[in-house]
Amino acid sequence: MSGKGLVRGTPSDSSQVQLVTITPQLLAENPTPVLTATVPQELLSYQPTPYRIGPGDSLYITVWDHPELTSPAGTQQQTAANGRLVRSDGTLFYPYVGGIKVAGMTIEQVRQTIAEKLAKFVERPQVDVSIVGYNSQHVLLQGAFMKTDPLSITSVPLTLAQALGTATINADQANMSDLVLSRDGQNYHLDLAALYDSRGLAKDIYLKPGDRLMLPYNDSEEVYVMGEVMRPQAVTFRTLSSISLTQALGRVGGLNPVTSNGRAVYVIRGANNLKNTPAKVFQLDARSPAAFALGDDFRLKPGDVVFVGAAGITRWNRFLSQLLPSATLVSSAAAANYSANH
Repeated sequence: MSGKGLVRGTPSDSSQVQLVTITPQLLAENPTPVLTATVPQELLSYQPTPYRIGPGDSLYITVWDHPELTSPAGTQQQTAANGRLVRSDGTLFYPYVGGIKVAGMTIEQVRQTIAEKLAKFVERPQVDVSIVGYNSQHVLLQGAFMKTDPLSITSVPLTLAQALGTATINADQANMSDLVLSRDGQNYHLDLAALYDSRGLAKDIYLKPGDRLMLPYNDSEEVYVMGEVMRPQAVTFRTLSSISLTQALGRVGGLNPVTSNGRAVYVIRGANNLKNTPAKVFQLDARSPAAFALGDDFRLKPGDVVFVGAAGITRWNRFLSQLLPSATLVSSAAAANYSANH
């Protein structure tokens, strides 16, 4: 059962399978992919502009030596109580000045406008403006975050790394390999593991108002461990190529020491597409510690089926007739579930 190539047999089973033995040579020819962060240049080149005031923001306006203008609610009140709310039409009211259209202005532009208008009533007014409530511009969060409240854009530029730190990734449920940043009608797919491993690029990506971060769940990134193991189940993982055969077996409690055949550890790949291409079945002889070292370097892919055969299986064709239908059923069901949820 070792070797590489098509296993010839009845058309209904073994002709649809390519059997490959997991060897050091195979692993050398197919090394573990190195994470590389491919970030579109337009994301890296974007630089935030000075903050523009918008409806919903609250401004604290100080006129030195004129507390009646600075704190109309009283100096004992908190700063927010003396804030000036920018109304939905982009205006705010200020004594002696009246209504001012401030939406779209920077803080400095608002300060200059108020100072110029107050000069008709106050001699050489010294005006200062600060924002005490940032409510007009946000970054939206969806998916596998612990906190999905919108993040406010402020006068301090917000980086992707800061946004992810604030939202807190649900590491057990997130698919870290496919963060989607939506901006101006364009979707950018980013591998977070690669971003953090490649010169910390996440801190070099600035977010802009209206951006949306969608971190998908990893329920579609599964391998299925079946057969003579302690706890047969679907095993999820956070990033592509991040789980090895040995790790998957470890998560299900390992091989059943009573019923398993240590030589019959198989990884079935492509069982749900037999009409177009033969499935690949990778075989690991797990009877020695050295074999598990090979298994630790063999990386699984989403949709793989790991099958541990029972002791006493001797005929390959008979084994395939039992194995392929089960693997095909599991892979097809997983593919259907993924399509239904996307």
